[in-house]
Amino acid sequence: MADIAASSIPVDRARSGAGFVRAWLMLTLVLVAVMVTVGGATRLTGSGLSITEWRPITGAIPPLSEAAWLAEFEKYRQIPQYELLNKGMSLAEFQFIYWWEWGHRQLGRLIGLVYLGGFLYVAARRLVSPRFTVLLFGMGLLLALQGLVGWIMVASGLQPGMTAVAPVKLTLHLTFACLFFASLVAALSQLGAFGRPVVAGSGFRAAAWALVALVFLQISLGGLVAGSRAGFTYNTWPLMDGMLIPPAAVLWSVTPLWENLVDNHALVQFNHRIGAYLLLVSAIALAWHARRHLPEAAAGARHLAITVTGQALLGIVTLLLVVPLWAGLAHQAFALVVLGIAVNLAWRLSAR
Repeated sequence: MADIAASSIPVDRARSGAGFVRAWLMLTLVLVAVMVTVGGATRLTGSGLSITEWRPITGAIPPLSEAAWLAEFEKYRQIPQYELLNKGMSLAEFQFIYWWEWGHRQLGRLIGLVYLGGFLYVAARRLVSPRFTVLLFGMGLLLALQGLVGWIMVASGLQPGMTAVAPVKLTLHLTFACLFFASLVAALSQLGAFGRPVVAGSGFRAAAWALVALVFLQISLGGLVAGSRAGFTYNTWPLMDGMLIPPAAVLWSVTPLWENLVDNHALVQFNHRIGAYLLLVSAIALAWHARRHLPEAAAGARHLAITVTGQALLGIVTLLLVVPLWAGLAHQAFALVVLGIAVNLAWRLSAR
């Protein structure tokens, strides 16, 4: 991502396909944002394990008869989630969760086809420089890896005793999706889709990229909250169970100690709260500094600070309401907006 943002790889302005490249990448960007949101809905509705097989090609066809539906339902009945959590559910209830997961996978297939088709056209017509073509190819590999990580995540939830996917693997799946999203934003920024470059000192550039890293960290911490369902506990703010900082005996109650970072609801949620505070303060500080010392970047930095503030408030509302579907989805989708603004600002400050 940093290579894309730091290098000057201009599209051949003489070619009429420059607009196609921007439109293709923008379409992919929108589809990825929808994909992440639908993924959140799949998680919140408990639908992610309803399809127990990974069939990249034939899996695009849903059950078309009652016999086919019963066969899929029987496969679901064999996994621990059904036995431990959903035993006795009706076929109609199974179909509800099946369609969520099927739709999520269909979106993944659509994104793959859109990106592959666009890339082949761009490469065949030589619409961008060779170096940019290589970077686009690397982004495609990242997208393919994301699909593989998605199945690894689902497979983790099919293991004995599991009623959901492993939190770490869900977080990895979300992080890879955000990496691909960020690479799209950087590539579009490179093509001039989101504003012009700004000359900035090395310190300011480093601060902007550090903020991008903080956004990624906070999204990953949010993935752990989602994967462990830690958002359904300690539903007060700013205190947690009446305390600003829970005692060490609560935060580190699981053995071995490292598992607290993943499985201890108190520590997982506390880390996400601290990450939000740190990100908010950092975004406001960057905006204040830009206003005083770099007016050309002041608007972008201000937009980032406002967006981070809105995301923090939305996170608080989501927590206080005990994660209703609409709030959980909005919080996850808005995280991509924060990430996109942060990456674009950092690229504009780093472009040569």
